[in-house]
Amino acid sequence: MWDLAKFSSNVALQDESGSCISYSALDLACSEFYSHIGRRCLVFLLCRNTIGSVIGYVSSLNNRVVPVLLNADLDVELLNNLISVYKPSYIWLPNDKSSEISGFDSVYSKWDYSLLKTSFDIEYPLFDDLCLMLTTSGSTGSPKFVRQSYKNVESNARSIVRYLELTSDERPITTLPMNYTYGLSIINSHLFVGARILVTDRGLMQKDFWSFFKSAEATSFGGVPYTYEMLSKLRFERMQLPSLRYMTQAGGKLTVDLHRKFAEYAAGNNKKFFVMYGQCEATARMGYLPAEKALEKCGSMGIAIPGGRFELVDVEGSLIDKPDTAGELVYYGDNVTLGYAEKGEDLIKCDERSGVLHTGDIAQFDKDGFYYIVGRMKRFLKIFGNRINLDETERLIKSEFPSADVACGGVDDKMFIFLTDEQYAEQVRQFVSLKTGLNSSAFKVVELEVIPKNDSGKTLYRELEKYYEV
Repeated sequence: MWDLAKFSSNVALQDESGSCISYSALDLACSEFYSHIGRRCLVFLLCRNTIGSVIGYVSSLNNRVVPVLLNADLDVELLNNLISVYKPSYIWLPNDKSSEISGFDSVYSKWDYSLLKTSFDIEYPLFDDLCLMLTTSGSTGSPKFVRQSYKNVESNARSIVRYLELTSDERPITTLPMNYTYGLSIINSHLFVGARILVTDRGLMQKDFWSFFKSAEATSFGGVPYTYEMLSKLRFERMQLPSLRYMTQAGGKLTVDLHRKFAEYAAGNNKKFFVMYGQCEATARMGYLPAEKALEKCGSMGIAIPGGRFELVDVEGSLIDKPDTAGELVYYGDNVTLGYAEKGEDLIKCDERSGVLHTGDIAQFDKDGFYYIVGRMKRFLKIFGNRINLDETERLIKSEFPSADVACGGVDDKMFIFLTDEQYAEQVRQFVSLKTGLNSSAFKVVELEVIPKNDSGKTLYRELEKYYEV
């Protein structure tokens, strides 16, 4: 995937402790990691934004090992379920998590990570082009993953390099989890140009994050809408960040006011602000708004990335060619992923999409060909940049609280959980917070005497929309 020797003397990874790994040292570390696996197989990577985590990932891709990327703090019960479903040959995890998984032998330990060898008597065959797997339903532990190919990852990373005009002088700092498609795309693209990646698990609200940012002279960061809401509250525009060159935003639609605020900041401070659009099913990015259009096209997610193409279709599937007409957004490109996996037997599946992705988003384009997202067709929410499947969340709640009738809905960054039994309200809120790994402030429980349903027993979600107030 990456020619690490090409940038041998460049620093590849730097963390806040001062540890630095050159590209040549990264190459050696990847070889050492792989020597304990030695073949193409499935590996679970429990990710943190640390050097050890990145080494496991880079080594896997460069040696055709297929990693499943998961948050290291995923609920143990959900993790064990995924392990039993997919039966990975190895698990690469932080040392402080090793005690949570029993029955497997540690065969290698370095960089505060350990490699566990499992003992399953089944090893599912892998499709030749299968590169990695990422979760598609937030962090609720669903066995449904997006299957990404080597062509998907490389083509999307090179496209990002092109439109962001990345060079080896870049120093991006991690503000998003590497098991999240957006955060991973930042790592992928910068490794292609020999840049220095500043890895940290610190959050934007922590003083240590900004100390590291300044001392390491970070040149860029990425964020979801919630990130920019927090930056606005921090009065980001008053910070002295001379090394910062550009900012990127994806993971959901930014409000027009925040879009304009950061575009104006960038324009007034000789920096660039890129609004982008993507999905895990398209590896990462499908659209971007050129920085020079950030103010003029405020509210737009832009145009298709280099090598990609958009179309809009109406409910009959006919092509829409008139501006300001809403329809489903369809994307064409080499970064459209192979399809989904929901069980180990799916790992042998070939390409099921053939480069075409029906995004499920409703969009329209203006007279200049710039696209605007106006809605969604399916029941997902973006909460703090994480895509959460409302139907799956309902199933989790019903499994834990079988006597309560429940329905989930809401708007981006606010999920409404409707219950018919008030006694479970706080328990349910904390349960969903735990299962998703998201702050409980993102969830509001509303008690109803009855959940509205039609004659066939299906929930009438539209009748619940009157309760949506943030």
